[in-house]
Amino acid sequence: MTGTVYKSTGSWYSVKDDQGSFIDCRIKGKLRISGIRSTNPVAVGDTVDFEIEDTPDGIRGVIKTIHQRENYIVRKSVNLSKQLHIIAANIDQVFMIVTINNPTTTTSFIDRFLVTAEAYDIKAVLVFNKIDTFDDAMLDEQLFLQHTYFQPHQMPGPEYS
Repeated sequence: MTGTVYKSTGSWYSVKDDQGSFIDCRIKGKLRISGIRSTNPVAVGDTVDFEIEDTPDGIRGVIKTIHQRENYIVRKSVNLSKQLHIIAANIDQVFMIVTINNPTTTTSFIDRFLVTAEAYDIKAVLVFNKIDTFDDAMLDEQLFLQHTYFQPHQMPGPEYS
């Protein structure tokens, strides 16, 4: 069977099959060590082939193969600096919720987000949140950020909401 990984928790993956059912799946040891330099070879968004196993705990699946990814986003593993952690795969679009206060979203974080999305050819959208709580100074800052990150003459670029 073929499905899409919707959730990853430790060594368990929730995979949605072609009929829309969710199956709890694991991966076998051989797939784990097959040359993948990642802390976890399966990511949310991956298309996978899996086999159903009838266990005393109910129906479970075993992931056998991971299909080629269209794109993915990674970060360096916290404890294993030479390995990468794949955050998500096969991404159409990413959204960043930007706040001026409570908490402040720093421009360096926005920059890293946009550079990563661009590097992996993923459309990025910045969403400005909590604008109903802004005073005039905060509105000015929000407009400044929009002006800084949105250059209509430069395409492609992030969108705003």
